[in-house]
Amino acid sequence: MSANSADRAHEVEVVLVKAGRTKIRYPAVLLADDGTRVSVRAPWAGEGVRDFGFVRFEPGDVFTEHYWRDRWYSVKEVRAQDGALKGWYCDVTRPAVRSGAELVVEDLDLDLWVSGDGQDVFRLDEDEFAASGLAGRDPEAAAAAASALDELEALARAEGLTGLV
Repeated sequence: MSANSADRAHEVEVVLVKAGRTKIRYPAVLLADDGTRVSVRAPWAGEGVRDFGFVRFEPGDVFTEHYWRDRWYSVKEVRAQDGALKGWYCDVTRPAVRSGAELVVEDLDLDLWVSGDGQDVFRLDEDEFAASGLAGRDPEAAAAAASALDELEALARAEGLTGLV
């Protein structure tokens, strides 16, 4: 087996789906898959800089991402190119599905940001979630999503997210 084929065995493509369409797909290095949690590492996959006001994602940032097959969220540790911890970006999602070298995650709009020092915890995109119509189309999924956001926020405020990942 060549080095290149061995490298490919440890790569996955993360596919983020939103409202039935692929929002973004990007390659990542598979760090672990224990059957419940899949962990990957990837550079910032967005184009250019994304400035949220409370954090900037930019080329060179590294995301260590954790997805669960039995939880309605993912947690992404974000570090600057120099290794400095920026914080954790959490997406509320349906449970992840891995099929071979593809990891598919359906984004349900709700997000949580936790700063690196744990002092700032922001709930994000609740307006997008309300406007998505998920509560009417799939009330059980909407309830699971809202519960997941509450769970993430409680964990972040009580003990931080380092123990989760």
